[in-house]
Amino acid sequence: MGDDVNPDRDDLPLRANTSHILVRHYVLDLDIHFHTQVITGTLVLFLEPGPGAGEGAWAGEGPGAGEGDLYTAQPSKTADSWEDESNGDFTLVLDCCDLAVSKVEELDVASVLDLLGLLEEVRGEESVVEPQPGSQSAVLIQRLISLPATQWKKQHHLYSQCSRAPASESGRPLVFHTDRWSLQVRHRGTRTPQEFPRALRICYETKPEGGSVRWTKDQDNRSCVYTAGSPINNRALFPCQEPPVAMSTWQARVRAPRGCVVLLSGENQAEPTHLQETGLCSWDYYVTMPMPASTFTLAVGSWSLVPTAQQTALFGAPHSHTGSLDLPFAASPQFMFERSALKDEKHFESGCTVSGENNVSCCHVDYPCRFTEASAWSQRIIPHRVFAPPSLVPKAQFQILPLLPRCLAAAHATLGVHPFPRLDILIVPAGFSSLGMASPHIIFLSQSVLCGERDGVGGVQPGLSLCGSRLCHELSHSWFGLAIGARDWTEEWISEGFATYLEDVIWARAQQLSRTETDEQSKLKALLRWRRLSEELQNSEDQLQILRPNMESTGQVSESGSSFVKHALNPEKNFMQVHYLKGYFLLRFLASKVEDERFLSFFKLFVMKYHGQLILSQDFLQMLLETFPDKERQGLTLEAIHADWLDRPGIPKVTPEQLVLLLELLLEEAELSVTSLCTIQRTYNLQEQDAEVRHRWCELVVKHKHTEAYHDVEHFLQHDQAMGVYLYGELMVHEDARQQALARHCLSLLQDEMDQSARRVVEEMVL
Repeated sequence: MGDDVNPDRDDLPLRANTSHILVRHYVLDLDIHFHTQVITGTLVLFLEPGPGAGEGAWAGEGPGAGEGDLYTAQPSKTADSWEDESNGDFTLVLDCCDLAVSKVEELDVASVLDLLGLLEEVRGEESVVEPQPGSQSAVLIQRLISLPATQWKKQHHLYSQCSRAPASESGRPLVFHTDRWSLQVRHRGTRTPQEFPRALRICYETKPEGGSVRWTKDQDNRSCVYTAGSPINNRALFPCQEPPVAMSTWQARVRAPRGCVVLLSGENQAEPTHLQETGLCSWDYYVTMPMPASTFTLAVGSWSLVPTAQQTALFGAPHSHTGSLDLPFAASPQFMFERSALKDEKHFESGCTVSGENNVSCCHVDYPCRFTEASAWSQRIIPHRVFAPPSLVPKAQFQILPLLPRCLAAAHATLGVHPFPRLDILIVPAGFSSLGMASPHIIFLSQSVLCGERDGVGGVQPGLSLCGSRLCHELSHSWFGLAIGARDWTEEWISEGFATYLEDVIWARAQQLSRTETDEQSKLKALLRWRRLSEELQNSEDQLQILRPNMESTGQVSESGSSFVKHALNPEKNFMQVHYLKGYFLLRFLASKVEDERFLSFFKLFVMKYHGQLILSQDFLQMLLETFPDKERQGLTLEAIHADWLDRPGIPKVTPEQLVLLLELLLEEAELSVTSLCTIQRTYNLQEQDAEVRHRWCELVVKHKHTEAYHDVEHFLQHDQAMGVYLYGELMVHEDARQQALARHCLSLLQDEMDQSARRVVEEMVL
């Protein structure tokens, strides 16, 4: 094991030196080999000096020699000589694992004739760090990277041409070295990031055991491969910069056997090109929105496109992209105020540019943003396709296809513009370890979300709830997790907690539930999640229960940009749901403070400001508190939320809503001892809680004949008459003489002041 890995830790190292140099664009050219279970090809990197490029010393910058090999254009050296022979040269460090790298070369981009035209053009944007004068290749790549979003087609054409350029014959060789977690590259005699080559080509192949992709059989026993959402992300698929701050775009050409379908996280709906000379098919994808390399997703297999011609609608006729959809609350005033308030909102005053037909304020780097397109604002249902193994096509056709338009429209009503222009959904092989995984433009769904052979046809069956709610969960990630990502991977709740909270809202709207039905469904799910979270907290290590494990150091990295992701390699963590559930309850708590509809309106405001960017927890919380300043005066502070929810294990001090859930759980217990009841009453000071909590406490008292607390029941019936009618029935139904006497006593005291209708109901129960 290499010196850079501590065997006593379960943290994932992020080695890339992103403060010194950044990958701005990847061009992948890959071949899929099912017989050997490897992917071969090339990767071209387009580089730019990072924000810390003018600082520090570069000698020996890499993470250190470890297990691996040293490759060079000169005769091979030993691994031990890597650090000794750095000679003060700058080192590009990429995250890499289980890859066989055969060559790294600088590209002669000056030989690309179309690129030379950039020398005569006015630069679109100035770089933070100017390329060194005299380096024509550096100037050309800098201008290529800096082309404005309006010229993205030209930019991608030039990226493609450059990726095929011959190797440079500058005379100064590139040398490289791999260890367990990284690929390190040096250019002999180059001392700084500014002098380092700006375009590199890496020739490599994956290994069958690499953790980033899974080679397996689909449900029809046909070979397939897909990115598995592994804790090591994509570093065993291609060398990359994995820290989220390394936002990049990409193009990919993938060749696979004829008959295979290649799905990839790309904006375009790729069509295969048949290659007569090889019998293969080639598929081309691209993205123009910069995103972390970890979001790149690939799936290759004999998938079938689920046909829509005979689509059976569970909710009535399918809706077209332009048809109307009657969604509850969608046009309420609370959901409309944010559009008119944007220009005056102080959060949009600095660091943002106004662009597009709607004069939308965007605060991200320049790219073709859908939030600036008028057509995107009204596009509730984006183009979508569903793929599955042939044996699962009927289920997908009758269950997923009819649900999807409803869920897409409901997500749009809840969060606004769809950040991505299209969506593919794939039913992945049975061995997939999650119910779903969202990536840009593509969602993987487990076959477990599908119900029986024909369930759901002709009506909404209970079995569709899992499928619908999971669809809504994964769709939520388009906004929280992808368009808005966590700047520190340890803050998973920013993605998963938000998606868990929003799936309920979106799914209720997709079902067109009434307000009462929505509230009932929400409470039921909260109760189930509370039980699941409580069980998990009892059976897991404290350190795995913290939503912000780096606490005040969250978001901080080393001088080079490298860091660790705490506990990412802990196998137990991969199956825990604390970031989902504890994050969900934090959001429910915040919603209870500002009211549900105002809270959801705030979500749209937040999306408008932060789409296309990376955030920390404090960004969301600080904007919330600034938007609702009265809540901070009432004791809801950033420090309190950090202390109670984010920086400690377990669950925070119990809120009234959580107490209601706890007491409802206890009401399901057949027996509770007097000692237990007294402990509950004393621990949570139940007499001082709100009426909802005290009502459940009185139910417990009556159910378990807890005579010492009968005075609490009497007090509730006298002072909370609006909620006490049900308790009279509970007192009578148990046929306990003392309880029935208590009911009659309270009625005799209150009958003259009771509401006439309520009195008649109580008298029927009691007399």
